[in-house]
Amino acid sequence: MQFEDIRLLLAVLAPLIGAGLVMATGKRPNVRETCSFVAAAALFGIVASLVPAIYAGRTLHFTVFQLLPGLSVSLRADALSMVFALSASFLWVVTVIYSAGYMRGLEEHAQTRFNTCFALALFGATGCAFSDNLLTLYLFYEIVSVCTYPLVAHHQDEESYEGARKYLTYLTGTAKGLVLPAMVLIYVESGTLDFANNINTGILPAGMHNGIVTALYVCCILGFAKNAVMPFHSWLPSAMVAPTPVSALLHAVAVVKVGVFSTVRVMLFVFGVDKMDALNLGIPTAYFVSITILVGSIVALSKDNLKARLAYSTVSQLSYIILGVALLKPAGIEGGLVHIANHAFSKITLFFCAGAIYVATHKKNISEMSGLGRVMPWTFGAFALASLSMIGAPPVAGFVTKWYLLNGAVDAGSIGIIAVLLASTLLNAAYFVPVVYQAFFGKTSQADLDHHYREAHPALVVPLTVTAVISVVIGMCPGFFMRFVHLIL
Repeated sequence: MQFEDIRLLLAVLAPLIGAGLVMATGKRPNVRETCSFVAAAALFGIVASLVPAIYAGRTLHFTVFQLLPGLSVSLRADALSMVFALSASFLWVVTVIYSAGYMRGLEEHAQTRFNTCFALALFGATGCAFSDNLLTLYLFYEIVSVCTYPLVAHHQDEESYEGARKYLTYLTGTAKGLVLPAMVLIYVESGTLDFANNINTGILPAGMHNGIVTALYVCCILGFAKNAVMPFHSWLPSAMVAPTPVSALLHAVAVVKVGVFSTVRVMLFVFGVDKMDALNLGIPTAYFVSITILVGSIVALSKDNLKARLAYSTVSQLSYIILGVALLKPAGIEGGLVHIANHAFSKITLFFCAGAIYVATHKKNISEMSGLGRVMPWTFGAFALASLSMIGAPPVAGFVTKWYLLNGAVDAGSIGIIAVLLASTLLNAAYFVPVVYQAFFGKTSQADLDHHYREAHPALVVPLTVTAVISVVIGMCPGFFMRFVHLIL
């Protein structure tokens, strides 16, 4: 049953208003950052206020305006929305604090533009989370792409401009070239773009030609290129030229999560489990994204630059979400969807740590970090916990993901997917464990001893500690997010 609720509109407007306030107060840094924090806290407060209604099984709705019959810009909050919106809104609060410490610590330029675009990116991400139909989702998806372009190009040098151009070309090109025509055809065939009310039925008419359905499905999987599925993934490592808070935003909160959220929203609420199963689209999709899982991990192994290693780890980890849904089994779907939150908290911790290390030591390469864990125990301790989550070891959040994914693969009777999950776990360990081992047990060079390195400013260390602890908490007590996931099935 649907209920009209203006809080959905307020949630979308909160970061937009915050962006306006940031611009208006740009010449007063303390006021500017206070506005960012208040906007982030307001967004989280509004989203959190929706939890009781969603837990009660309600679907909240708000129509902004109607274009044609079955075609509107409208918002809705359901269980899937909440998994993404709660994670993104809370992590924006934490990232605002972290960004202030990072940007001031390095005396970065254009901090007003940075904070404004940051807020606008959350405006787009929140709109995606609460989209009621494919049109609204597409519009906000494009907003995220455009608003994050200045963040990727922040340093305004040749490398950053090149990375930003590649970023925008991939993301807007695939959306316009694949998703937009697919959306038009879906509307022509179905008479609506509104998402279905459950994951089984979808919205496509029963008489639609199977070949056309399959083509539309492929367009949507590849068109939402923020999901970083190979071969449309190279924009993501190129975007690593951005400041670390932007990398954290890209990889944990807004951009890539918008990609996988949009992908699974369309898989489940446009095509539906029954249609995907009837056309045998599930397991082939799982094998297709398995290539990204394995190859991304192998490439991560070869990277000495810490942010580059984390970037390819993200490429790999995102496909777990799509793989779980593609198994079309309850356990697999649960594992995939809960990884939206589990990955967010763990991966943002890793990027926060990379930024703190750079601010404190100006080191970017793993080979230069030998012994740093002994002088930066909070930073590298958090890194170790988040690494365990990426590996899938208990008691951290990633273990919950791997457990459900493995159960889903068993239920689907797919030995190949089980092998992929086990192999990827070994690869995850292979590229994370050496970083932690070298930091705590490696020999410190005389030059590093002479520098007397220590932890970064508390504005950086406190946020990464908080997100690391939350990763452990949702690993040991996964019921909060799992309850939303159970409501989806």
